[in-house]
Amino acid sequence: MSIRSFLTAYSFKQYADIHQLPPRGGRLIMLVVAALVSVVLLLVFRSGFEVLEERLGALGWTLFADETLEKRVPIVAIDERSLAEIGPWPWTRPQVASLVSAIDSAGAQLQLHDIVYPEAKAGDEELLSALQSSNGVLLAQVPGLQQGQATQAGLMTHPLSGISCNVGSGLQFPSTSSYLAAPASFSAVAKGHIAPVISADGAVRKTPAIVCVDNQAYPALALAALLQATNSSTWEASITAGRSFLDPAYILQFSAYPGLDIPLDSEGNLRISFASSPAAFRAVSAVDVINGTADMSMLSGQWVLVGGTAFGMADIVPTPYDGATPGVELQARLLASLLDFDIPYTPKFALLIQVLVTLFFATLLYFIANNTERFTAYGLPVAVLALPLAALLLHIQLLQSQNFWLGWVVPALYSAVASGLLLLIEHSRVRAERSRVFGNLNSYLPDDIAREIAYSVPNSNINAKRCDVTLLSADLRNFSAFGEARAPEESAAVLHFFFTRATEIIEQHGGRVHEFKGDSLLAVWDGHHQLAATAALKAAIAMQSDLSDSLLTNFAPNGLEPLALGVGIEQGPALIGSIGPAHRRSHTLLGDTVAITLRIQEMTADIAQPILIGECAARQLGDQALESQGSYLLSGLKTPHVLFAPLLNTSPKLRASSGIEGEGFSSPQAPDLKLIKGGHR
Repeated sequence: MSIRSFLTAYSFKQYADIHQLPPRGGRLIMLVVAALVSVVLLLVFRSGFEVLEERLGALGWTLFADETLEKRVPIVAIDERSLAEIGPWPWTRPQVASLVSAIDSAGAQLQLHDIVYPEAKAGDEELLSALQSSNGVLLAQVPGLQQGQATQAGLMTHPLSGISCNVGSGLQFPSTSSYLAAPASFSAVAKGHIAPVISADGAVRKTPAIVCVDNQAYPALALAALLQATNSSTWEASITAGRSFLDPAYILQFSAYPGLDIPLDSEGNLRISFASSPAAFRAVSAVDVINGTADMSMLSGQWVLVGGTAFGMADIVPTPYDGATPGVELQARLLASLLDFDIPYTPKFALLIQVLVTLFFATLLYFIANNTERFTAYGLPVAVLALPLAALLLHIQLLQSQNFWLGWVVPALYSAVASGLLLLIEHSRVRAERSRVFGNLNSYLPDDIAREIAYSVPNSNINAKRCDVTLLSADLRNFSAFGEARAPEESAAVLHFFFTRATEIIEQHGGRVHEFKGDSLLAVWDGHHQLAATAALKAAIAMQSDLSDSLLTNFAPNGLEPLALGVGIEQGPALIGSIGPAHRRSHTLLGDTVAITLRIQEMTADIAQPILIGECAARQLGDQALESQGSYLLSGLKTPHVLFAPLLNTSPKLRASSGIEGEGFSSPQAPDLKLIKGGHR
């Protein structure tokens, strides 16, 4: 490479750092990417996240369960003992009639049978008579909402008026043409449906307020109880959309029950409250009620729920409290919520609230990521866990204080994904910076020394070790005069080219540059054996040949001596390591071998030899053509040293070769070594 091409390639070219840390805009992009990833995850794993949200979201109830005894809705349970004493289910109509009469005799205000009595059977007249003579009664009917059902048994009765089941009329309730109901002879007895909404995990957390069967709107059993209690001849209702920020999606109202606003979600479902502990609901065995051995006072004046709790009746569902809860308990929870006018619901703008919480989390993460490195290093890992927990705690707090089911998965998932992505960015940034710092350090120091410094804690102690080395000192002669005559930029370019090419040659021959100092360099080979000495001599010859042809002889300012290269080589012990205070360390190479090598290099100008070799290194080059230059007292030293020079050919082609044997020397004759008395080596 010529000096002019070097100036073009190295001096005036701008470089871009491809490992530059992403700017703040990059972090904003990652926050947007986190939003997209979260949306994709929510869509792909929708059912799984819904189950997770429901299960952990119910902690607001289960962790702070209300133990207050619910006396208004006692349960008459058809339990295992009842089946054992009276007989397996279904019981005969007279047996059920005796249970109805016993409950009515106890003074119950209303009986709600969470049981369907399908098909006409013997004894229907007796059961119907008991039902009609009671203070008030409701029977269950079950619309078939599950796919594949095509059953039509009995007769569905007591629909709501004022509610349209036509498509496009507003809120679309579940619709079916399948059902299971009491026979037509029981049409005068009030009824309500008990069709549940079954979640992906099999749990029942909601129930449709209304189910459309053959374009007729039928209310849920708990809602029918409210209408039955009013003794209204017509069951009329209306649906309005929520208006305010915290209103439910829809509000169900009954004409016969003014002031009662029943919140429905966007699908027309009622959410079941699990605020009360299961122990808060009193239950008495049906066989004890029939036999009169139960405390009948607990039924007096109450709304009594009759339902099966035995496993054989197949009415067992998982809840937040238990994996096997009788379905009649869910009806009791619905009734209690309606009586308290306190039904949990999801606000109409719950998703918007979650988005606002998510934006707050994104802002917080952006602040953490752009703070100090220490704050970011600790803040982001904490945020991965703390922000999803904060979203869950916000949900729990609102559920406890306002009975709002807000939801928490959206902000929790986003904060976890965003924190993770920002952590990944910071980790990449730290690795890139560490690599950059190590690369920069390695450009000033040998690789092993740079690695030792980079991965050790600095201290004020001497950290050095003695080792045997082969040293090469190369100096650019006449450079001071050159720098005085030329522009600093050109001097820097020439010096940079010299250092760059010399380093390449030294490293090609197994050495490493220890330091650049002024217009000279000091290179090191480990060991003081023949291989190290031979490699150093090869590097010296290659530098003389390459640099003389490309730089030194072709670039001589007018009136100045041309640039030249002087190289000194010697072997011996040296101390390599770091010295200085902890806040300002210096990597150094100490010992008389260093001083001798530097002085040998200085002698190249005095005796007009481009390469000089000290006597210790020359001993290792016994098979090479070396010529003794005599004994010299080197500057600053007290002991004379014999210096040797390789016998180089004058042919440019031969000088370009870095080989020691053959072309690089005039003959393979043994060197004329002469030891000076008093030498210390």
